[in-house]
Amino acid sequence: MDARALDQNELICITPFFAELPLGSAQQAAAHVVTRQHPANQVILLENDWGNSVYFILEGWVKIRTYNLDGKEVTLNILGKGEIFGEMAPLEEVPRSTDVITLAPTIIGNMPAQYFVDLINTEPLAGLHLARLMARRLRQVNRRLRLRESDSQSRVADVLLFLADGQGKVAGQGMEIPNLPHRELSGLSGLARETVTRVLSKLEKKGLIERDRDILRIIDLEALESLLV
Repeated sequence: MDARALDQNELICITPFFAELPLGSAQQAAAHVVTRQHPANQVILLENDWGNSVYFILEGWVKIRTYNLDGKEVTLNILGKGEIFGEMAPLEEVPRSTDVITLAPTIIGNMPAQYFVDLINTEPLAGLHLARLMARRLRQVNRRLRLRESDSQSRVADVLLFLADGQGKVAGQGMEIPNLPHRELSGLSGLARETVTRVLSKLEKKGLIERDRDILRIIDLEALESLLV
């Protein structure tokens, strides 16, 4: 895990949280961030750890996971470039509630929790951005819960739209998202990996998605939305 020097302006441009602040506040906050490179499948946070830092994803992907009462892994979210995680524990002064694991080689900025809390308390736009982030994540969770009893096609389509909402890049009428391993899509959808693979093949044959090694393209967002029941 190597530290990487990152220019303040580069950090601010990558991270929406900083980009929305007044320049002086953003530069002051970014000065407290240390960046590090992490390999794939490295645990960044463990459930019940204390919240000593807040993290910003500068490159790569992480998975937010927990376990159900039967000990089965449950994927709660997948976050990518520009996202923030670990922000709730310092604010509530409680231990972490989930694990965070890298899915790919990832560069993460680490801000000491006290600087983050001070920023939220003194800079209104920082608090507003955090409130919007929490509202978006709550909306995403509510939508996924409503679809838990739907058919497999609806659930896979919803996961793709969920990823597009969080990390999609506009491509024509559609959107590009990372072509994640099917086991990760399985964890998000609550479906067997074989079922996810079968549904993705069907969506591709219908011309709703295209896949290559790293990118999955949603050709028509409205058409994919129409599959939700």
